[in-house]
Amino acid sequence: MKTHLLALDQGTSSSRSIVFDRQGRIVSMAQREFRQIYPQPGWVEHDASEIWQTQLATARQALKDAGLKACDIASIGITNQRETTVVWNRRTGQPLHHAIVWQDRRTEPTCAALRAQGLEALFKQRTGLVLDPYFSGTKVSWILDHVPGARAAAEAGELAFGTVDSWLIWKLTGGAVHATDVSNASRTLLFNIQTGQWDETLLQALKVPSQVLPQVLPSSADYGRAQAEWLGDEIPIGGVAGDQQSALFGQACFKSGLAKNTYGTGCFMLMHTGAQAQASANGLLTTRAAQRGLEAQYALEGSVFIGGAVVQWLRDGLHAIQSSSEVQGLAQSVPDAGGVVFVPAFTGLGAPYWNANARGAIVGLTRGTSIAHIARAALESIAFQSTALLQAMNRDVQAAGGQPVSELRVDGGACVNDLLMQFQADLLGIPVVRPQVVETTALGAAYLAGLSCGVYSNPEELASHWAVERTFVPTLSRDRAGELMAQWDHAVRQVVAP
Repeated sequence: MKTHLLALDQGTSSSRSIVFDRQGRIVSMAQREFRQIYPQPGWVEHDASEIWQTQLATARQALKDAGLKACDIASIGITNQRETTVVWNRRTGQPLHHAIVWQDRRTEPTCAALRAQGLEALFKQRTGLVLDPYFSGTKVSWILDHVPGARAAAEAGELAFGTVDSWLIWKLTGGAVHATDVSNASRTLLFNIQTGQWDETLLQALKVPSQVLPQVLPSSADYGRAQAEWLGDEIPIGGVAGDQQSALFGQACFKSGLAKNTYGTGCFMLMHTGAQAQASANGLLTTRAAQRGLEAQYALEGSVFIGGAVVQWLRDGLHAIQSSSEVQGLAQSVPDAGGVVFVPAFTGLGAPYWNANARGAIVGLTRGTSIAHIARAALESIAFQSTALLQAMNRDVQAAGGQPVSELRVDGGACVNDLLMQFQADLLGIPVVRPQVVETTALGAAYLAGLSCGVYSNPEELASHWAVERTFVPTLSRDRAGELMAQWDHAVRQVVAP
């Protein structure tokens, strides 16, 4: 029986492919960065064709490095940067426009107009989301309005819309399958998370023709087969989930109350809430979690727009470091941030603030401030933002009669930074648990694919694979942690636009 699984992990700054064995161990991994395109302030784009080319190249490389062929792979799992929007021609397969990235803020005027029409409560009730440029729906509408002839072509059924998972499925299957999973669909502002269907009222409000939409399937399902021309043989595609829901699955957070935080370009905290959608009164989102069968699964989510990207800015914008790996050493060269607080609101603030017009600031500077203090404050900003998310999550949970989160499982590139993880535990006042396999986003996609093809029998089997590498225990007094969060809140108030 084939037991190896290939995960395609298409992220915001790079495409990666990872081969896993049946125990969830990494056999090989390949990664390629691709261009970030900034046409004007607040706009972020990707070349969808470049996404496809880098993803295919890494898949080929990962198979080669593993010493495997396509015929050795049981199934492919796909996980992706969510909300990033691609519209392409069904006949030619060519994108109409650069992909508009989840970070992009160009559709804030559209969101403001919808709010002015009194539609925010309707969108929140049906999608679990807030009216924000973050999500896909307004991006699709923008492309249809700004590419000549696009809207007429869409209404004639000539165009396809998809998040990056749909784009990759289309390319892999040679245009045979136009589909997405429930977790990605739930991030579009077009999908009713209660009914599990595209919502006609929301489509009309956003002026998105239903003809462009993909079919919505469970996260573990039959998504067709990757054509032999790409990897040397046909391979079933059996798992698809948005990156954060995939990480929740890969962290074995299958039950209500379990939570994880992914430290990537942004930071994304999700807590599983089971088969019940839980509304938030504290600026969080209600979203669909990855699911095996037809029973809906839900999560509460908080999204930080700038997480690890603040380290990239230190490298590329400030030229304070040569490589991202240097930031921990620089930050540790000082005992603390020296009163400096860095609010990296480069593209506005996400949850729980939801202020699209906020801009970044570094406050508390003195003549004694060094680049090391700023580097430490940059790292700490990741933990501060994540703490604000968990505090909001706990308020929602306790208001519903539940128990606060008792531990936080962590993953993503920045979770290997011990200084950051210890500071995170200190602020939260609960253990921060890092697993042995931190590539849980890709692992979740592999697990979903493995469930669909029989490599795994049930989620309980997957939970037995999850193992702890290190637990960070809080060392700071709760009073001191409270003082630090008060400093953070004060700094945020300086940048939040009225």
